[in-house]
Amino acid sequence: MKFGWTAKGRAVHKQRMAQSIALAGMLIAAAPGSAGGIAGVDVRDDAVIVRFDDKVSGASAFLLDSPRRIALDIDGAQMGRARFTPGNGGIAAVRQGQLNGETARVVLDLAGPATLGAPQIAADGKSLSFRLQPVSDDRFRTALGKGRMRFDAPADMAARPQKRLHSITVPIPAMARGVALPPVEGVADGARPLVVIDAGHGGHDPGAINKENGRREKDVTLAIAQAIRDSLVKSGRVRVALTRDDDKFLVLQERYGIARKLGADLFISIHADAAENPEAHGATVYTLSETASDREAARLAARENKADIINGVNLGGQSGDVSSILIDLTQRESMNISASFARLLQREAAPYVPFRSAYHRFASLMVLKAPDTPSILFETGYISNAEDSAFLASREGQQKIARGVARAVEVHFARKLAMRGGAAGG
Repeated sequence: MKFGWTAKGRAVHKQRMAQSIALAGMLIAAAPGSAGGIAGVDVRDDAVIVRFDDKVSGASAFLLDSPRRIALDIDGAQMGRARFTPGNGGIAAVRQGQLNGETARVVLDLAGPATLGAPQIAADGKSLSFRLQPVSDDRFRTALGKGRMRFDAPADMAARPQKRLHSITVPIPAMARGVALPPVEGVADGARPLVVIDAGHGGHDPGAINKENGRREKDVTLAIAQAIRDSLVKSGRVRVALTRDDDKFLVLQERYGIARKLGADLFISIHADAAENPEAHGATVYTLSETASDREAARLAARENKADIINGVNLGGQSGDVSSILIDLTQRESMNISASFARLLQREAAPYVPFRSAYHRFASLMVLKAPDTPSILFETGYISNAEDSAFLASREGQQKIARGVARAVEVHFARKLAMRGGAAGG
């Protein structure tokens, strides 16, 4: 069988998310207004104006893809009864949400690729505006990579001190700053689906350790992740990236943050758990749930989520770009796709990897909380069990795990292609 996955197909699993968010937007639009509330979004030719009931203190914007959107984060604003005047149709829809007590977000769905020009806040602070500039797909992707831009504010507004409810300063170690994106490997075709493989733990965080032979989870997960990468690259059907390809430490937000920044279509975090009972063995697949499915899942969530806390300092903190985009219905759609892939992984990998009888569990694991990227945590076995430990550390075992994961990935994206009714190719 030949598979053909195109640029159009990459975003198939995200289309239903956008539809769900649109429904959420209609519900949000009914929220009562308040001081500083978003009063309206008007499109006049190529000019976009966002109006407020009261003055705001600042704003920034960034582009999003699949689907194409402009996100506006507005300081000193609240959700309101915003009215949308579509104008020439350059903006297809508008949604709003409240990121925190002081910041609102407005998301503009673009009818075609476009960027922002001349962003500014009015002198009275009661509106912001920018020019909608239609561009080619290549220029849109270039602008997407430039990240967030600030709206210019009048000089007298900038001179006035901004009201601040509170301020928290947390020292961040150098290793947690500015993680470089890893290389994307595989076929040189940006239209192919991208799978990001995350080797759990690393650096000063060894993860679980086998007390008898000293095997460390961080070493086993790296070897397995590399084997999966090699298997997927060899297939030529997807592109692959590893969150880490050596023994380094990444905080949990950085792991799924890498997947989001790369625009991953699937995120797989590899682990090898330990248990007090040395007889416990077999693989388990975890997907996100706001409530753990059982006591064991709750214990695992508590242990894994502590990986960001070193010497009492929360290295993860709260990432504005990540936490702010946790729109409930978007994440629910991602969770459904993740659960479907978990079942598929067990089916395809079972001939090669021993699974627990209750192989699919749910937990509130931080590393799975990318809201718009289907994600699973694959506990490949128990490093505390003698047989599992030997299997996970052996080249033969790693190759079997890789083979099972690769089969599941191929079927997963082939299903997406079939659902789209596209023609096979490549």
